[in-house]
Amino acid sequence: MILRNIAIIAHVDHGKTTLVDEMLKQGGVFRENQVVRDRVMDSGDLERERGITILAKNTSIRYSNDKFEDIKINIVDTPGHADFGGEVERVLKMVSGVLLLVDAAEGPMPQTRFVLSKALELGHKVIVVVNKIDRPDARITEVIDEVLELLLSLNATDEQFNSPTLFCSARQGVASYSPEVAGVDLRPLFDTIVEYIPEPVADVTKPTRMLVSSIDYNEFVGRIAIGRLEDGILKQNQEITIANYLTPDSKRKAKATNLYTFEGLQRAATEEIKAGDIIAVSGVGEITIGDTILGSSDAEALPFVEISAPTMEMTFSVNDSPFAGREGKFVTTRNLRDRLYRELQKDVSLRITKTDNTDSFNVAGRGEMHLSILIETMRREGYEFQVSPPRVLYKEENGQKSEPMERVIIDVPEDHVGTVMDKMGSRRGEFAAMTQQGDRTKLEYLIPTRGLFGYRSEFLSDTRGEGIMASVFDSYAPFAGNLDRRGTGSLIAFETGEAVAYGIFNAQDRGAMFIAPGTKVYAGMIVGVSPKAEDIVVNVCKKKQLTNMRASGSDEALRLVPPRNMSLERCLEFLADDELLEVTPQNLRLRKAILEHELRAKKKSKEK
Repeated sequence: MILRNIAIIAHVDHGKTTLVDEMLKQGGVFRENQVVRDRVMDSGDLERERGITILAKNTSIRYSNDKFEDIKINIVDTPGHADFGGEVERVLKMVSGVLLLVDAAEGPMPQTRFVLSKALELGHKVIVVVNKIDRPDARITEVIDEVLELLLSLNATDEQFNSPTLFCSARQGVASYSPEVAGVDLRPLFDTIVEYIPEPVADVTKPTRMLVSSIDYNEFVGRIAIGRLEDGILKQNQEITIANYLTPDSKRKAKATNLYTFEGLQRAATEEIKAGDIIAVSGVGEITIGDTILGSSDAEALPFVEISAPTMEMTFSVNDSPFAGREGKFVTTRNLRDRLYRELQKDVSLRITKTDNTDSFNVAGRGEMHLSILIETMRREGYEFQVSPPRVLYKEENGQKSEPMERVIIDVPEDHVGTVMDKMGSRRGEFAAMTQQGDRTKLEYLIPTRGLFGYRSEFLSDTRGEGIMASVFDSYAPFAGNLDRRGTGSLIAFETGEAVAYGIFNAQDRGAMFIAPGTKVYAGMIVGVSPKAEDIVVNVCKKKQLTNMRASGSDEALRLVPPRNMSLERCLEFLADDELLEVTPQNLRLRKAILEHELRAKKKSKEK
C-alpha cells in the first residue's frame, strides 16, 4: 500500500471543506446513489450553523492510477479562522505535506500566511491549489504572483518555492494543470499528491512511538488519542508506556485496548498497524495532547510543537444576577471549574488561571471567536455563568510594555475607503499597503488587538455589508497608548419586573433598544444603547396610569422600533469595562458589574 499524509490549509471560506467533499466522493467513499450533504466534514452544529470549520478532522480516501494499485491518502481538514490556529499547528505534525488552497479572487489572506509559515518551518512540501477559478472576478495570474511573493517573504526553500500549482473548482469537483485547460475530475490533484508529497518517514524496526496530536472522546470508550505512528508496529492490547517530552520522569504504564485507522469518514478497528499511518487509540485512560505512546519504557518521548501563546483573556465566573439559577442545569463553581479544565484536554491553545475570587477563572485564548465558540458550546450544554469584557494580554519586554498587534486585510468598495481609513486611524491602526482590484480596494493595516474590539459590526454598517475584513496575530509591539473601548453609553433598567410597551416607548427616544415587551428585566440590566457617551437609567417597566376619562384621539398608538438583535459576538463587542454578560441556555443578558444605581454612581464619582 502506498501511503500519503496531507493537510489542507487555507484562509476561512476559501473552499477547504468543499474540496474535501469532492475528494471523498471521487475517492469512492460514498455509494453512487448515496445522498451526501454539503460540507460533510463540518459535523458540529456550530460548524454547520456558522459555515466555518472549528476542529481539525481526519479522513482518508483510496485511489489507484497507472503506476500504483492501492494508494491511501490520509487527509486532515483544518480550520481557516485565525482564532483556531492552535488546531492547525498541532495537526501539522501528523502530515508530510500540505495543500495550500487560495481563492482565485481574494488571493492569500492573513490566515494563509500564518498556517503556511508553520508548514514551512516543519519543512513540509507544499502543493499550491488555486480554487474557485470559475469565479467571474477571478484574477489567476495576479494570485499566483502573490503566492510566490508570500513564499519568498516566508523564506521558503528553493524546493518549496518551486511547488507545483494546480487550478481547481472545488464546487464542480475538477482540477487541471493549467487555467486554460478545463478540468474533468480531481485526478490531476490526486496524482500530484502521490508524486510530490513524500511517503511518511517511518521505521518499523524501531520501538513503537506515537505523538498524540489530537484527542477525541466517546462516552463508551473514553478518550481516544489520535496521531501518526512514527516508528515501529502497534498491536491491539499491547502493553505501552505513556510519556511526555517536558516531564520525562512521569512515565506510566497502560494498554492499547483498541486500534483504529481512518477509512473514509469512519474509524476501522484493526489488530495491527505499521508506522507511518495516522491512527486512533482508545482505552489508554488519562492521556492528553503532547503525550507520546511508547512501545518500550526505555524509548524517549517525542517533542511537541510549541503552540503560539494566547493574546486575549476573559473572566468566567458564577452567575450572581437576580435571575441566577433559573435557566441553567450547571450553575455552581465546581461545575464551571470542571468544564473549563476539561476543555484544556482537547484545546492546546487555551489557558486557564485562577483568580483571587474562588468563583472566577481567567480564560485566555487566541481571539474573540475562539472564546465565543467556547461560551456558546457551554451554554448549549446547559451551563449558566457570566463573562467579563475581553482584554488583551500585555507583555513586558526590556522594561517596556508591549501589546499584541493584528495584521488586518480589508476589502471594500471604493466609496467606503475614506470611512474605513478614518476609523482605523482613530483606533491606532498603522497603514501598511493598498492595492486596487477593479472597483474594490484592498487595505492592509497593523493595528493593536484592542483596537478591533467592537469594530467588526461597526465595519459592516459602515460598508453596508459589502466589506470583507480578516485579521491574524502578527507580533507584539510597544504599547500604542490609551484607546476608548466604546463611544456610546448604555440604557440601564431602573427596576426589576417585566418590560411593557409603554415603558419601552418612552425609553426608545434615548437610544436603540435590545428588548421587546414581555422581557423580564432586573435593576442594573442593560436594555439598550445610548448614542451619548454616558449611561442613562430608564424605566422600561413603567405602565401608563389609567383614568376613566377618554377623549377622541388622545390615546395614540404606541409605535415601537424593533429591538436590535444582539448575537453572542455582538454582546462581547458591546461590553464596556464595567459591564458583564450573563450567559444562560435560554438568554444572553448584558448587565452592569455593580447592579445598584447608588453604589455604581459613588464608584464613578470616586474614579473622577
